Amino acid sequence: MTAADAAAHANGLRVGMPATTARVLVPGLIVEEHDEVADAAALDRIALWMMQRYAPIVAADPPDGIVLDTSGADHLHGGENVMLTSMVQRLAASGASAKAAVADTWGAAHAIARFSGRSTSNILRGDARAAMDALPIVSLRLPIDLVSGLHVLGFSRVADLLEVPRAPLTLRFGPELGRRLDQALGLLAEPIDPIRPDEIVRVRRAFAEPIGAPETISRYLGKLVIALCEGLTEHGLGAKRLDLLCHRVDNTLQAIRVGTALPVRDPKRLTRLLTDKVETIEPGFGIECLELAATLAEPLGERQAVTSLIDEATPDISDLVDVLANTVGEQRLFRQAPVASDVPERSVMRIAPMAPDTGASWPDCWPRPSRLLARPELIETMALLPDHPPAWFSWRGVRHRVRRGDGPERVFGEWWLGDREMHAVRDYFRVENDAGERFWLFRAGDGQAPETGSHRWYLHGLFG
Repeated sequence: MTAADAAAHANGLRVGMPATTARVLVPGLIVEEHDEVADAAALDRIALWMMQRYAPIVAADPPDGIVLDTSGADHLHGGENVMLTSMVQRLAASGASAKAAVADTWGAAHAIARFSGRSTSNILRGDARAAMDALPIVSLRLPIDLVSGLHVLGFSRVADLLEVPRAPLTLRFGPELGRRLDQALGLLAEPIDPIRPDEIVRVRRAFAEPIGAPETISRYLGKLVIALCEGLTEHGLGAKRLDLLCHRVDNTLQAIRVGTALPVRDPKRLTRLLTDKVETIEPGFGIECLELAATLAEPLGERQAVTSLIDEATPDISDLVDVLANTVGEQRLFRQAPVASDVPERSVMRIAPMAPDTGASWPDCWPRPSRLLARPELIETMALLPDHPPAWFSWRGVRHRVRRGDGPERVFGEWWLGDREMHAVRDYFRVENDAGERFWLFRAGDGQAPETGSHRWYLHGLFG
């Protein structure tokens, strides 16, 4: 058996068990023939998806893994922890269970993701060795016969191998053991050969002499962008994500990634986004080749500028959005859009800055505060039930005397979401204190029937 689902594991079946034994243990067991070609194709599709979404350097790690170099790209997704969680959750939503790890080396990340027991692991720089000490030696990607031989000698954990001299082990088992240990610890380089599908528009420039100065990289980068835009024009596409791969003379890669909110093939605009990140490239002993690829592109037709003597043109802020998104991360840039819900905290959602309008709108019969708290905060107050605003309230240790108030605005629970909201009611009031500050308060319940709410008071927003 090369794979088993959760139901099979629950019945005592394990990977590596003979199929005949599995059929005896579980009568009526459904067994499918292993299709290595289909598995490899599926792994390549996942690798392509991850390249387009998460990092410019991605490769398949057969038989069941993907390896990524996320250097310089994790901040675009809100940091490494957020990125790892997003990967696992998105794969789970597609029906694929996964574990993910970030570490200094490919070997360490491979071992920790598969054998640490956690769904996500973020190992800080320099901590890979400590994180691997307790892992089994099979986590080092060693051949099965080599692992069996080490078990016979009493080795079971990675720490056991690191505590003994290397020479006797190499003499007995060959250089493979030392090579895998050095790769996991970062003592031996293990470059990633990234996937590059044929359908992606890309351009490449090799140099007779290695380059390294930022201004030299920027100059050739501008030429590559022009050539890339010509290729995009031929295919009727606009770039939404660009990856620049710098092939260094030491056989390692440096990469930078930029994205755009809308499809773009303006050379000046794309060049500016890329050159803003050239300073992050570490050329080492020199760069011998530059490769620029539009890893994510969408159809973009020719546009004709339309002028009018009456109507003013709609300003295009997509260029500003691109600069901000590539600086602070696209996850941190958003705008708010209405949602069809009477419950205030459910009536708004975050969407991309340049996403099209949803067509929904907020009701204008009652004013809404300019600042809505993340969650309503409990306050102390005194009010005449059932429909009078409070005479005073205390919020965050400060007492406010209410000078005037307006309301109530009654909001009913959304009964289709659950039984708890069948009779739920909120009565909202706009109140103003002696200093002229205005607040949005509500009482949970209608002030009479206990099943409508607790009748406690909360502050939910502030008016500007």
